[in-house]
Amino acid sequence: MFTPDYIQLKFMKPHFPILDGLRGTASILVIIFHLMEGIYPNLADLPMHHGYLAVDFFFLLSGFVVGYAYDYRWGKMDIKEFFKIRLVRLHPMVMLGVLIGTIVFIFDSYTNGFQTISLLKLLGVMLISFTLLPSPDVRGWNETHSLDGPCWSLLQEYIANVIYALFGRKMSKLVLIGVVVLSATALVYAAMYHGSLGTGWGYDTFWIAVARMMFPFFAGLLLYRTGKMIKIPKAYTVCSLLLAIVFFMPWFNTNGPYDAAAVILVFPIIVAAGAGSSVKGRWAKICKFSGDISYPLYITHYPFIYMYSAWIAVKKPSLQEILPVAGFLFLFFILLAYASLKLYDEPVRNWLKKKYLLNKQEGPKLETATVLK
Repeated sequence: MFTPDYIQLKFMKPHFPILDGLRGTASILVIIFHLMEGIYPNLADLPMHHGYLAVDFFFLLSGFVVGYAYDYRWGKMDIKEFFKIRLVRLHPMVMLGVLIGTIVFIFDSYTNGFQTISLLKLLGVMLISFTLLPSPDVRGWNETHSLDGPCWSLLQEYIANVIYALFGRKMSKLVLIGVVVLSATALVYAAMYHGSLGTGWGYDTFWIAVARMMFPFFAGLLLYRTGKMIKIPKAYTVCSLLLAIVFFMPWFNTNGPYDAAAVILVFPIIVAAGAGSSVKGRWAKICKFSGDISYPLYITHYPFIYMYSAWIAVKKPSLQEILPVAGFLFLFFILLAYASLKLYDEPVRNWLKKKYLLNKQEGPKLETATVLK
């Protein structure tokens, strides 16, 4: 059984900068994947065939970081405080993403979705979406979160946090290994059943979303608790390149097993190398910047992807016409993420921390900064 003393002695750093950078790398690759999706709606034709696996990588990172940030604090923190901390960290950007999605939906002249739904119903869907609960689909794609698609994975993140708080924090290593093995089996079945892991965002595949969350999150938690890290030179560059290679691999006839193998075998190695290695100087600054904008980038870009994809479907522009628009959108997404971070997310979280968290938490400042990062 892991102990707080062991954990604090094993890891003395306030955070893992390379993991921050890898979260940013995965977010940027997701943006490129979604921009390509508009041009190649068939995944088998898309150059980045497996870009959707970034979500599974996020879940594994999250399991590792949640274990690192909270495992040793349960003597000072109860479940209610844990949920408040996680809501302060995640939910402001959820609400901004939904708000952006609603505005874009109203003004999207290519989809004309606002002409098929009343304002009252749209506002109702928006209010439900603010809670992150599945809401009525407004696009006809059977999405659980049709105003801002990536929210489906945030709902799974919340579910993972609930399971961790209620059960995972108390699991022995042996029980945790059992959970990881069982969830790996479920992940393989889901990948084989669907033919890939590129799903989970719809009502009909919600169970696959749960399978995609369970293994990587708890595998990340197990990886943290075992302390099996790998130290390699130039880890940020190497691990980022490995992620890109995994995402750009060809579309296989047996694509399900490939996706499952990437998540079960490759991603833990990448996270172990990122956690066990160091970075400094310019690369440390790059890791921090990309990590800082990764979440805003992920949660704010997709409403514009809806409009971009509809523009391609309706107007059928040539590739030469699409590429400048895609390039502009890529830069716009980066700027929007940075502006969202600095003008909204950080100020709102700081206000919420002062009002609901910091005056009630115990422990040294380093612990508080780590937990609320």
